[in-house]
Amino acid sequence: MRSSDVRALSVISAAHLISHFNYLVLVPLFPLLKAALGVGYVELGFVITLFNIVSGVIQAPMGYMVDRFGARPLLAAALLLGGASYVAIGLFPVYPVMLAGAVALGIANAVYHPADYSILGSVIEPARLGRAFSIHTFFGYFGSALGPVTMLAMANLWGWQAAIVLAGVFGMVVALPVIVVPGLEVAHDPRAAAAKPPHVPMRSLLTPTVWSLVLFFTLLSLSSGALTNYSAVALTTMYGVGLSSANMALSAFLFLTAFGVLAGGFVADATRRHGDVAAAGFGGAAVLVLLVGTIDIGPVLIIGAMGAAGFLSGLIQPSRDMLVRAASPPGAFGRVFGIVTTGFNIGGTIGPMIGGWIMDHQLPRGVFYTSVGFMLMTAAMGLISEWRARRVQRMARA
Repeated sequence: MRSSDVRALSVISAAHLISHFNYLVLVPLFPLLKAALGVGYVELGFVITLFNIVSGVIQAPMGYMVDRFGARPLLAAALLLGGASYVAIGLFPVYPVMLAGAVALGIANAVYHPADYSILGSVIEPARLGRAFSIHTFFGYFGSALGPVTMLAMANLWGWQAAIVLAGVFGMVVALPVIVVPGLEVAHDPRAAAAKPPHVPMRSLLTPTVWSLVLFFTLLSLSSGALTNYSAVALTTMYGVGLSSANMALSAFLFLTAFGVLAGGFVADATRRHGDVAAAGFGGAAVLVLLVGTIDIGPVLIIGAMGAAGFLSGLIQPSRDMLVRAASPPGAFGRVFGIVTTGFNIGGTIGPMIGGWIMDHQLPRGVFYTSVGFMLMTAAMGLISEWRARRVQRMARA
């Protein structure tokens, strides 16, 4: 890659790390927040649900704003807003402030994916785009993996309020390179300057392929959301696993997801059958998660199985991104990604409430069984997407 590509990829990947880290600032602290605030898991789950409702409602319009007004200023503003929200939650730890913070965090979250992918899709050469997506996604999942261990460590050292404040400061610090590093403006791409793509109306983007990808992203969010939000608490309830070991299993899932993403970048560049890759990865992950949720195999094997499931889940992520790019007309990648990633928010709206209800009703195995069900549906949608893509290609050739 050119030095300018490496510089842009580094800054955008750091922003993506923060966006994923921000999602898991509160979740590892749920047991502490439950006791401190006197609320149940359903109420805490509603904080995540509200975050996803707000983000989902404005995600598609935010994709348009990214294409219209530029990705850099909106991305910097999102990082500052997200950081300030967590500082406020940490300083004023009451449930209404937490809900208000969730609204602000949802607004910030709606910016990240359209802005990130708009910049990367413009400045990275197409032949290396799969690997660039994999590196970008790797740092996102690495941020997710850092969330549980970092937040618990800081809470143990300085208390949970200080941990939340520091998490907010991290995001505000990362906004600085987004503001000052040159070469992140999409308009600076020589390809875009040489041939400006025609205007694409929003209505024409809502094709059956795009709608199928919205459903795919929804199932993807539901399949991983249950594990991310509640697997640690569920494991302590089911098998008497200590909270530290349970969070190690969650961290193993998230860390190996990140490394699976790196491997998936090479897979995405080596094949065009991206839907088949997604189906195979999630099918294998479902088997492993079902094993963990059904049999007490001991802490070491639980950590290993969760890590392997995470690797397979990560393996499909760059192929997922390539499916979205294939469905995007020239000059509309930000808007299409803004549309399809509303599926993340739809799943994120439903999933936390389902998981909270499961845990409040003392049904911890349900966390794993619902995740397996959604993984199998995601695998099926991958096959459907692959079939639809081949059908469109055959029609185009005819």
